[in-house]
Amino acid sequence: MNYELAIMALEGLGKSPIRFQQSEGRLTIEGAPSAFKELARLCLLMGSAETAADEQIELRPGMHVSSESPTVVLRIE
Repeated sequence: MNYELAIMALEGLGKSPIRFQQSEGRLTIEGAPSAFKELARLCLLMGSAETAADEQIELRPGMHVSSESPTVVLRIE
């Protein structure tokens, strides 16, 4: 994975955090268009051929996701 691009995406989420909320068996993801762009960038980076098994990125409440969101982990199986 290109760590420089991942850091840039995480910094983007720091400027515009995304919100994850679970209710009644439904997961809702909300945020500004720029937040979705950065989340998509992280997912694309995770899906690259160079990404090792068990590699993960953690999105922290109050930093990358809203303070009321749970910690979100993107992990390769």
